Amino acid sequence: MSSIKNIKDFAKMKQAGQPITMVTCYDYAFARIVSETDIDTILVGDSLGNVVAGYDTTIPVTLDQMIYHSSMVKRGAPGSFIVTDLPFMSYHVSIEDTMRNCGRIMKETGTNAVKLEGGKDFVPVVEALVKASIPVMGHLGLTPQSVHKLGGYSVQGKDEEQRKTILEDALLLQEAGAFAIVLEMVPEPLAKEITQRLAIPTIGIGAGRYCDGQVLVIHDLLGLNKGFNPKFLKRYADLYTISQQAIQTYHKEVKEHTFPAEENVFK
Repeated sequence: MSSIKNIKDFAKMKQAGQPITMVTCYDYAFARIVSETDIDTILVGDSLGNVVAGYDTTIPVTLDQMIYHSSMVKRGAPGSFIVTDLPFMSYHVSIEDTMRNCGRIMKETGTNAVKLEGGKDFVPVVEALVKASIPVMGHLGLTPQSVHKLGGYSVQGKDEEQRKTILEDALLLQEAGAFAIVLEMVPEPLAKEITQRLAIPTIGIGAGRYCDGQVLVIHDLLGLNKGFNPKFLKRYADLYTISQQAIQTYHKEVKEHTFPAEENVFK
């Protein structure tokens, strides 16, 4: 049911003033659910390191893990436009190494594009990938793979120097051929300025109301990530509590010999 079938659709939606919806998910089951909604596109994020694997950062996530999870998502949502994150150090060493890694992702998963973090330092990488017919989504602002360099998970672009750098990086990524840019945890006025300056769409997470689209992790918007309460998050359900209650009810019924019941047995 996705309205986005190729990268040209992103630009068309921006031009038409139609907000883009993106959901991050990591497996077949959730991808299948998302594919039966009107969500425009799916991101397989390296945030799986935090959400699924329980790491403190995204840094431990490997290329093989991204391929594994992207393949699951593609099987669950074969008709959706799917973007796969490039994990830490998979595009930092050399252009040749990056091309090899991205080639594996595109061939082994069937996803439609890759996403990478960073600005001007990675312009040659973006240019090379686009030249090789691999669509690239950028990511600026809070870049989780740089958490140690940034000194934690904090809003980026609050001072004039940071603001200028992020804006310049966005323009450079567009010029290099990126088809869209995620803006994470930047002040709303900066995100608005970038969105107005770019011909390609911006997709925000903690970047305010003026981006061309929004992205949330499915576990977060469904309320499955208990204890995670950033300002930018809105929970649309409380599946953590619902799941916990269902499991406890199952436990109780087994203990009381009420499950399996008559309707659950073969005769």
